[in-house]
Amino acid sequence: MEAQNRLLVILGAGESGVGAAILAKAKGWRVFVSDGASIKPSFQEELGSHGVEFEAEQHTMDKILAADLLIKSPGIPEKTELMQAIRAKGIKVISEIEFAGYYSSAKHICITGSNGKTTTTMWCYHILKKAGLNVGLAGNVGQSFAKQVATAHYDYYVLELSSFQLDDMYDFRADIAILTNITPDHLDRYNYQMENYVRAKFRILQNQTAADFFIYNADDATITSQLKQLQTTTQLLPFSMNVAQNPGGFADQKQLYININKQQLTMSIHELALKGKHNTQNALAAGIAARLVEIRTDIVRESLQDFVNVEHRMEFVAKVNGIEFINDSKATNINAAWFALESMEKPTVWIVGGVDKGNDYSELFELATQKVKAIVCLGLDNQKIIEAFKDKVEVIVEAKSANEAVSFAYQLAGKDDAVLLSPACASFDLFSSYEDRGQQFKQAVRML
Repeated sequence: MEAQNRLLVILGAGESGVGAAILAKAKGWRVFVSDGASIKPSFQEELGSHGVEFEAEQHTMDKILAADLLIKSPGIPEKTELMQAIRAKGIKVISEIEFAGYYSSAKHICITGSNGKTTTTMWCYHILKKAGLNVGLAGNVGQSFAKQVATAHYDYYVLELSSFQLDDMYDFRADIAILTNITPDHLDRYNYQMENYVRAKFRILQNQTAADFFIYNADDATITSQLKQLQTTTQLLPFSMNVAQNPGGFADQKQLYININKQQLTMSIHELALKGKHNTQNALAAGIAARLVEIRTDIVRESLQDFVNVEHRMEFVAKVNGIEFINDSKATNINAAWFALESMEKPTVWIVGGVDKGNDYSELFELATQKVKAIVCLGLDNQKIIEAFKDKVEVIVEAKSANEAVSFAYQLAGKDDAVLLSPACASFDLFSSYEDRGQQFKQAVRML
């Protein structure tokens, strides 16, 4: 895309905004960065060193509305006055990923889904790295994609994409697209219309050609029904735990099979680095992608066995007096908590709660009855959780801090039990982020 001294305005000076500014400057754009909140000193320094003009804790309207192109942080909702003014002016709004894509000649492996996308992204990256490919990691994880395009040279990128990022992507093309699953999430940003959210996820397919690939969960009814309505020329590669797929991936109770490029990879599911049905699905998706870029089956198999999961996602913290503590703070919706509970094999004290995103807890009733011996509510308003589970779980207590929650859970758990932090809610009532919540939980466990 030609800069020709045009003005690029960037809203939000976090990792992605600063990265976009660095790339834009390198490509000859005039750049102005505006953040309504404070900007981290390290980011201010970076912007300054690249000669980028910026403002913090305010938005200067006339400067912003002078933009020829605008990049917005995925966290800024459309309904704000600022965004409405920008839309009314007809300024083109894109995401940092779209902008970086204008200047990237690498192959892009892109992953989205309501759950499992971070694990699948990290697993893909792990396999490609282990195979010795020149690969970058970006999107919702790792460093800014735009900054890496400006400062590094990779042949491949593994990109985790949220629906918010996909909303502002138009010309970007995924060489390999992965869709792990679709369950209700972030519906407040989609006018509470599930079909709007589904359409956002399917934007990962836009611009794909017959030379590209779409890896998807064939057991997900929402995905399969949407796919039937679409006209796409991309090559479809399903994975399933119900029906054998060739080409594609399949797992039964014992074995995992990946059929790509007329070769079959098989391994025992008990050898997978991560346990639970959802992680078998993540392994199938990552394994298919790796075989598409012709990584040898022995390296794929080895990488599926020795992968270490991301922090705050079913992360083993410690065993204290026979009680296992697991940090799944990244589970900010019902479906993620469902997967966590489904993979628990010991009687579980479940720490749940926070900012409710319109949760329907009835989806968890069966698992709670089977697996949960006590609930610790960790949030400012726990009434909905208490009401939902009072007839399902005998003991329910409330905590107002990570220390208190861990202390209660420790008292309620017995030897050979587990304590699982899997909140099913956002963290902003008591914590600054799900990472902060997970860190405080781990710190509290270490203090036992």
